[in-house]
Amino acid sequence: MLKFYLFPISYAFLTFPVAALLFTLPFLIIQYRRHGYVNKLRGALLYLFLLYLMNALFLVLLPLPASRHNAPPDVSSYMQWIPFNFIQDMLRETRVVLDKPSTYMHIFQERAFLQVLFNVCLVVPFGMFLRYYLRARWIRCLIASFGLSLFFEVTQVTGIYGIYDYPYRLFDVDDLLLNTLGGLIGFITAEWLSSLLPRIDKLDDNLDLSQKRVSYTRRGIALMLDWIVLLPVLVITGDYSLPVAYVVVVIGYFIIIPYCTNGQTLGKLIVRIRIKGSGEELMMRELAIRSGLLYVLLGGLNVCFVSTGFNSGVIEILFAVALFVVDAWFTIHLLIRLFNRDKKLFYEAKSGTTHIIS
Repeated sequence: MLKFYLFPISYAFLTFPVAALLFTLPFLIIQYRRHGYVNKLRGALLYLFLLYLMNALFLVLLPLPASRHNAPPDVSSYMQWIPFNFIQDMLRETRVVLDKPSTYMHIFQERAFLQVLFNVCLVVPFGMFLRYYLRARWIRCLIASFGLSLFFEVTQVTGIYGIYDYPYRLFDVDDLLLNTLGGLIGFITAEWLSSLLPRIDKLDDNLDLSQKRVSYTRRGIALMLDWIVLLPVLVITGDYSLPVAYVVVVIGYFIIIPYCTNGQTLGKLIVRIRIKGSGEELMMRELAIRSGLLYVLLGGLNVCFVSTGFNSGVIEILFAVALFVVDAWFTIHLLIRLFNRDKKLFYEAKSGTTHIIS
């Protein structure tokens, strides 16, 4: 019986790194938008909740049939609608003899009892999360726990919504009742958890976002979002003259737009940061130096090399070597700044600009 549960749990842990990687980008964007920063406790709880959901889903679905065209189960009905039928199962299967107390411990080894215990425990973390993290009331926890259990049961009885020809697990109303009970137990248990951890709705009290440093991760996400917008434009305009189109686009997007928005591009707007100059208002000269050095000069040299291609002429070879040296220097420069957070990147130091949380 234990192996039946360990198999899906091991798969959940093996696939969790991939799920966490896919989860990270939307998680960071939502945290930056909603709270202005990423709180470690809040982040740890959300990743633990993701791990729990994966374990719960794998426990419900695995093991899968060997083929999509599975045989129908040998039962008269795919539904079990009699409430508390698990009590009859326990009485029928148990080796407990009522007039012999020494046999009472056998009940904890019975398949029917372990199945009941599993169904209750399955949704306990869900109820704890609802109360502690979402500050949900008991009625909301009751409805959400029932809804989660109903989702599990419908997924099973439909053969994962038609993927399999026949259900490989049955719909059981007792599972609904026991899962919902587990959610309410988790709701009650969260009261004890709340006494050990800080209140989730008080984490941002007395927080001064102006004193928090803008991380390179946050800046990198903003840059990635900006280039998601810009790359289609460059692809379209690149049919004419890529270097010229590149210079026009980056000047318009990284100099003109931030000047009009006081330091924000679309990517920076999404993650709630902006460029700040030496004064209250960002000056065109500061943006021209900053983006000119980074995008027009450094980026432009790479675009020119890619667009013109590599030839075996002396000038092309010298240009390729010089570009390699420049790119290598910038990579080392960036890595040093990643570990030395107090110092600015070269284009920030020359322009007198920095990033702040908006």
